[in-house]
Parts: sequence; structure tokens; C-alpha cells
Amino acid sequence: MHIACFDLEGVLVPEIWIGLATRTGIDALRATTRDIADYAELMGLRLGLLREHGLNARDLKSVVGDLRPLEGAREFLDWVRTRCQVAILSDTFYELAGPLMAQLGHPMLLCHRLEVADDGAIAGYALRQRDAKRRAVEAFQQLNFKTVAVGDSYNDTAMLAQAETGVLFRPPDNVMREFPAYPVCREYAELKEIFINVLDVREAPEPAIGLTG
Repeated sequence: MHIACFDLEGVLVPEIWIGLATRTGIDALRATTRDIADYAELMGLRLGLLREHGLNARDLKSVVGDLRPLEGAREFLDWVRTRCQVAILSDTFYELAGPLMAQLGHPMLLCHRLEVADDGAIAGYALRQRDAKRRAVEAFQQLNFKTVAVGDSYNDTAMLAQAETGVLFRPPDNVMREFPAYPVCREYAELKEIFINVLDVREAPEPAIGLTG
């Protein structure tokens, strides 16, 4: 049995923090895990910028409310879910991800939590656990699942290494150069071909009963 483990931002939906940068004009908020490998350093930068510019949780939520899944993401995810279990492993936050999960059909999401003050200010964040993506893949393997992991950034490479099959989806050049061992896909059709080969499934007929995450 297999389980597909997907990163969220950059793989299925746009980058939330880039959306906030576009709306506010704060270019420094464009930094993501594609640029900064150390997640604590990245979040320290983000929280400092939010405080400096007086932005709060409501501002982030308003950005998320305007986002839509990447073109073809929902259809691809639905296709995968008819063939194996699906988990979204993300470094986003439950307080932000709700609208996006609804648009993706409510797959299982494992991520972190924001610490939000009564006035809406973001005081900090709480990790679900350290090295969360890799450890989630490891836990699924201990449950006798074989895993296919798909990500695009530095913070995905540990789960790709842990998985039986790891794939980079639309990664930046710096990540590709540093992790040349992983196949690179640019379109969901290419990802589908990898899943067909790994799961040994045919395009048709589709199963009568789909499996949901």
C-alpha cells in the first residue's frame, strides 16, 4: 500500500507569503523555504517584518481567502486520491490553511500553529514537531505504507530522502542544483506518469470507490 505525501505551497497552491508581499509591497516577505533553508531563520524574518509593518493574522487570512489552487492541482489530487491515500505535509499553519484545504477537497493536513494574541497580532508559532515532514513519512512507513513524496523547497528534501520515491515539482534552480538525485517535474501530467509507474495502475478504468485522505 502507498501513501502520497505532498508539500502544499508551490506544489498545490501559490505561496501565501509571496501573496502577502504582493499585496503589501514588502519585498522581503517574498523569501520562502526555496530561498532560506533554515525554517527558524525564515520565520524570524517574517515575524519581524509583520511587527515592523503592523500586520496581523487578519492580514494573512485575507490573502489566503483570495488564493486559488494552482491550475490543474485539484484535478490531479482527486486523481491520486482514487488510487492511494494522500497526506499534505506542510510548514504552513492551521489558522491559515482552511480555505485552501476546502478548495482541495479537505485532504489530511499535517502542519503547525500560529500563536495569535487577542488583538490579532502574531506573537509566534508552535511547531507540531521538529523535522515534521520527514518524521511523518517515517511514521507512515512504520505503518507499512510505501511513500511517494513531492516537494519543491529546501524544507522538503528530508522527506524526499526518507520516502521510497521522492520528486521535486517546479523547484527553483538552486534547489535543483543542490539535490540533483531527485527527478524534476514541471507539470501535473509528468507527476501523473510517475504515480502510474510507482503504483502500477492503468489510466482506465478508474476504481469504483475512491480512497480519501
